[in-house]
Amino acid sequence: MASNMDREMILADFQACTGIENIDEAITLLEQNNWDLVAAINGVIPQENGILQSEYGVETLHGPAYGPSSHSAAASSAPSSSSAFRHVVPSRQIVERQPRMLDFRVEYRDRNVDVVLEDSSTVGDIKHILENELQIPASKMLLKGWKTGDVDDSTVLKSLHLPKNNSLYVLTPDLPPPSSSHSGALQESLNQNFMLIVTHREVQREYNLNFSGSSTIQEVKRNVYDLTSIPVRHQLWEGWPSSATDDSMTLAVSGLTFPCHRLTVGRRSSPVQTREQSEEQCTDVHMVSDSDGDDFEDATEFGVDDGEMFGVASSALRKSPMMPENAENEGDALLQFTAEFSSRYGDCHPVYFIGSLEAAFQEAFYGKARDRKLLAIYLHHDESVLTNVFCSQMLCAESIVSYLSQNFITWAWDMTKEANRARFLTMCTRHFGSVVAQTIRTQKTDQFPLFLIIMGKRSSNEVLNVIQGNTTVDELMMRLMAAMEIFSAQQQEDIKDEDEREARENVKREQDEAYRISLEADRAKREAQEREMAEQFRLEQIRKEQEEEREAIRLSLEQSLPPEPKEESTESVSKLRIRTPSGEFFERRFLASSKLQVVFDFVASKGYPWEEYKLLGTFPRRDVTQLDPNKSLLELAVEERSC
Repeated sequence: MASNMDREMILADFQACTGIENIDEAITLLEQNNWDLVAAINGVIPQENGILQSEYGVETLHGPAYGPSSHSAAASSAPSSSSAFRHVVPSRQIVERQPRMLDFRVEYRDRNVDVVLEDSSTVGDIKHILENELQIPASKMLLKGWKTGDVDDSTVLKSLHLPKNNSLYVLTPDLPPPSSSHSGALQESLNQNFMLIVTHREVQREYNLNFSGSSTIQEVKRNVYDLTSIPVRHQLWEGWPSSATDDSMTLAVSGLTFPCHRLTVGRRSSPVQTREQSEEQCTDVHMVSDSDGDDFEDATEFGVDDGEMFGVASSALRKSPMMPENAENEGDALLQFTAEFSSRYGDCHPVYFIGSLEAAFQEAFYGKARDRKLLAIYLHHDESVLTNVFCSQMLCAESIVSYLSQNFITWAWDMTKEANRARFLTMCTRHFGSVVAQTIRTQKTDQFPLFLIIMGKRSSNEVLNVIQGNTTVDELMMRLMAAMEIFSAQQQEDIKDEDEREARENVKREQDEAYRISLEADRAKREAQEREMAEQFRLEQIRKEQEEEREAIRLSLEQSLPPEPKEESTESVSKLRIRTPSGEFFERRFLASSKLQVVFDFVASKGYPWEEYKLLGTFPRRDVTQLDPNKSLLELAVEERSC
């Protein structure tokens, strides 16, 4: 059981590490963990500071040991040293590093769902969580918004090299849209603009900030951090509605007064230190507490790099190079670079493009004008004393990471090894010219790392800015924003030119289509005329053939007729007088013994076949063609008289 003096020291250390000002709350948390300082701190902030136990006392991953216990341990282990900075020899029993957690904000129609998962999870795990939240079958979901292209349900999140915060959206093309009454009202609320009047308590300054209803409370706090330099976790707010209990909540549903709402923000005060701590911290040492970590800008003012600040040489901390030497494939080299960068500086870092520099150009410059971005090339150098501070404090700052992900394609290269350096200079000469390559070649090691801002132009790629490592977060952000202003102006011109070109192409396509339709109509008309002429010719041929056939039949019948009997013939003779439809008459004598078919053949030989014309008798009037053609004229006469 710890003594009262030990408990006071543990309580002070616990408050200093966690920033909990309420003593009763701090004591309660310590009692729950039997006054085990490491367990209590890990229970409050297990991911943020990464507390571990060394053989000399409690150490943090992000700063030197401080507090009475650490000072006493340092004094006993190194009595001849007057500096509080000492070589930290971590114990072998280190608390296992917790898995990386990824935050996803998923949009679906009028809803936002926040999902937090380990990077060892799969895309399918996200869908299963959304299935419970949205009440939509996972099989009906299309999860979009991945920066690396389409993925499937079995894809492991770690393989996508995602930043900590990600935005996705769900499409359900197979599901019908919901009723518009509730969603319309919520959408209208999300589209409203809120005026937040934020008063900075310490400097008595007001900021008038406009946010849409779809913005979250977390976004407001991050914007206030950019204005006041108060980190989000150290901001002390007054004026939020009681319903605003979650930073992921949108302003539209948080209960803010519309259209204007007043808020007050200040910096959370540091916990009260005991007399023993104050006396021990009065030594000539620059102590860096966890709460000051966000305001620590540059370790070079001490004349050492951040690895030496903790008594450990930088080379001892690095276990593997950022990039393999003479890598055959640039994509594989960038994969190792990203993994090593995350291992050294944490998971909140720019999303590096995995692929060759040419592929990065294609991604950034050669899409539609509205989709183009600036290209940021980060040139790393392990031997520079500025590298660790630049990476951890500036390149991994949330504001820089967010701005780069929205407006830039970020590509990286390691210049530490001479072979990789020569390889990049060759690429630089090919893409940017010898002047830029010479500029980079003349940069000294302690001027690295470098940040190149590239803008694609019609004829060539232009280097807008070369940012050296000895800069600050604000200056880096200002130079990125200045490059964006130049790029935006050029992009608007490109968009205008592209729109005009597309308009001209549309007009040309319309003209070509109208011309094609006209040609098609002319061709169809010509083909119709040709078909009509061919049909007429065919019918004419048929008519001629039919006439020739009829003429041949007529001649055949005419030749087959028996000779006309003479008037003085001793046999009975019938004389027939026949009138044609045209009024013409022709006469002929027939033997009474001749069959009626002979009469039909005679009429047909004159061009009137009995199949087409009727032969009518006058007295009495009757249709002769209906009579039996095999009977003789005499028999027909007898039948007629008998009737």
